[in-house]
Amino acid sequence: MAEPTPTELVAQLTTLLDVEEIDTDLYRGPRLPGGVGRVFGGQVIAQALQAAQRSVSGAEGGDKIAHSLHAYFMRPGDENHPIIYRIVRDFEGRSFATRRIIAMQKGRPILNMAASFQLPAEGLHHQDAMPDVPDPDALRSERELREQIRDQVPEKFRRFFLRARPIEIRPVNPRNWFAPDEIEPVQHSWFRVVAPLPDDLALHRAMLAYASDMTLLGTCLLPHGVSWMTGEVQTASLDHAIWLHEPFRFDEWLLYTTDSPWAGHARGFNRGKIYARDGRLVASVAQEGLIRLRNDRE
Repeated sequence: MAEPTPTELVAQLTTLLDVEEIDTDLYRGPRLPGGVGRVFGGQVIAQALQAAQRSVSGAEGGDKIAHSLHAYFMRPGDENHPIIYRIVRDFEGRSFATRRIIAMQKGRPILNMAASFQLPAEGLHHQDAMPDVPDPDALRSERELREQIRDQVPEKFRRFFLRARPIEIRPVNPRNWFAPDEIEPVQHSWFRVVAPLPDDLALHRAMLAYASDMTLLGTCLLPHGVSWMTGEVQTASLDHAIWLHEPFRFDEWLLYTTDSPWAGHARGFNRGKIYARDGRLVASVAQEGLIRLRNDRE
């Protein structure tokens, strides 16, 4: 079977995030074609954000734009079933609106999320400086790096590990998935979708939400020399928060800088900053995740 083109990959992701309105404040998120096992957490967050954005885009919500979301994962999503999103309109003010989103499968919630929207406004401004890192054009893609070690990948993981993806990641300091060193819990990666997107900035925000769940949780594993590929640790996202600061396009390069200030009690805390190529801080992210050792290693 021929590998999908970049345009086809991005079209598939766009379709995946195109939630269907099935009743007032009730949406259905499509399944990932060919998906097996547990649903990627970024997909649930992105579909929930799309449902919330669509509930705000009417006359009542006006031109309010998503500026933050806070989500808790409760159960793993199952790729065998679509996901239903129920919207609760908690507040509708002149400047702000809030939405509560419950993601459900087979009648049980798998994620609760709150999202806030604001009419654009001017105000005081400052931001952290963008880290001084190599330009993405000087780096190799994660897929190229994975292809180099294809023979080291266990057969059961190889198709997933090497598949073409709609989001290209170019790590500044690539790590060895199978023999990771114990290093400082900081990493930098450039990312973007692999083909142009339409001028629907709500879609760009949803795609960023989708991608923000990539590389983040692994940051808290860096000081411990373990990886999910080595089979030593069980990982899962527990919660996820995003603050959207500035407009951006996700078909242009963005720098994702992550760090982990703490881990303990089988949990790891991770933070992320997302910069546009021109140095603007466009989003911030935080997440706590499960990092449970599978053996007695300390």
